[in-house]
Amino acid sequence: MHVASVAVVADRLHTAFEVVGGRADAGLILVADHASNRVPEELGDLGLPEGEFRRHIAWDIGVEALTRALAVRLGVPAVLSRVSRLVIDANRGDDDPTLVMRLSDGAVIPGNARIDATERERRITAYWRPYDAAIRETIDVAFAAGRPPVLLSLHSFTPIWRGWPRPWHCGVLWDADPRLPELLIERLRGDPALVVGDNEPYDGALVGDTMYRHGTRRGLAHAIVEVRQDLIGEAAGVAAWAERLAPILGEAMGRRELGEPRLHGSRTGPVSGPE
Repeated sequence: MHVASVAVVADRLHTAFEVVGGRADAGLILVADHASNRVPEELGDLGLPEGEFRRHIAWDIGVEALTRALAVRLGVPAVLSRVSRLVIDANRGDDDPTLVMRLSDGAVIPGNARIDATERERRITAYWRPYDAAIRETIDVAFAAGRPPVLLSLHSFTPIWRGWPRPWHCGVLWDADPRLPELLIERLRGDPALVVGDNEPYDGALVGDTMYRHGTRRGLAHAIVEVRQDLIGEAAGVAAWAERLAPILGEAMGRRELGEPRLHGSRTGPVSGPE
């Protein structure tokens, strides 16, 4: 008896990114822009003490573990950045002035303070472009498998910001395409124990960010889920949030209308068309 082959995205490991393999035709790709606090050896410690790399300024705490847990549970591909946001912010456009931060939440980053155009371009070439290309190529494999994917980007946020306790347990960020955000918000708000932000604690409309480049511009249903860091800082919290999110994402994967590319434009600027 002939058994049809299963289209898969293969595991890949690169200095700038990691791809966790999964079913190319599953209908979902996970993305983690700030999964790592790693600084490549050639940049040393950027002039910062070790403790700064355990803070949110260096990475999104808990996101790597949550992304991996969901990828394994759902059998879907995931693309994770492998360099700290202090090296370069993968969730910014390559022309964004905050691509390489000189100051973050009160901390001066000495290794970035006097960065010139040559070093900025070197970091873009070494880290930003390979990560961006890995996402694009993973999406292309899904298209070739006959299933345009839904994109979900995972982030985390601090419980307190500038002395103000944030009330949300999680937030769903989005721009102009409501398809996936509406499902996520409705299902998450179905749990009366959760305070769920709609474009809180941040607004999801940012021209040039990862979801703009790969979701908005290609017409793919997409959203960002932000989880409060104290809720996923330990293994038990990661497991609980994977348990909570997996059925919702499974429902999204089963909705064929979410896999239909549709251009919705952007609330912050025009979109010329799919890449």
